[in-house]
Amino acid sequence: MRVFVLLFNARTDDEGIHTIRVGDRNKVLMFESSDDAERFAMLLEAQDFPVPTVEPIDSQEVEGFCSEMDYDYEIVPLNGALAIPPELNVEETDWDPNADNSSKNTDASNQQQSNATDIADSELDSIRRRLEGLI
Repeated sequence: MRVFVLLFNARTDDEGIHTIRVGDRNKVLMFESSDDAERFAMLLEAQDFPVPTVEPIDSQEVEGFCSEMDYDYEIVPLNGALAIPPELNVEETDWDPNADNSSKNTDASNQQQSNATDIADSELDSIRRRLEGLI
């Protein structure tokens, strides 16, 4: 099955896949719809995140990568609930865009963590307005 994932520095030597931190685990989101993946990418950009590229890929390839890296994965279904990034990003990522090519640069790139400090109500209102604008 063809899915869409978010990549940083796509098709370069320092390519990285977007993951979300859930507890102590990394999860790769596989979107069935390119539109949903694009919306998610825009939400990341709205959080001052580097802009990812939406790339089509075979789901078995992503599953194999996740198995090899000991990551979890989730398929975001077409016409399912709108996937929303966590409000807060991980302070330090495992991904190093300046690492030499002998290391695996796709490891845990640009992770996010949802259990951090609280967000101000005004920022939550701003996020809500942007989400409503997408619908």
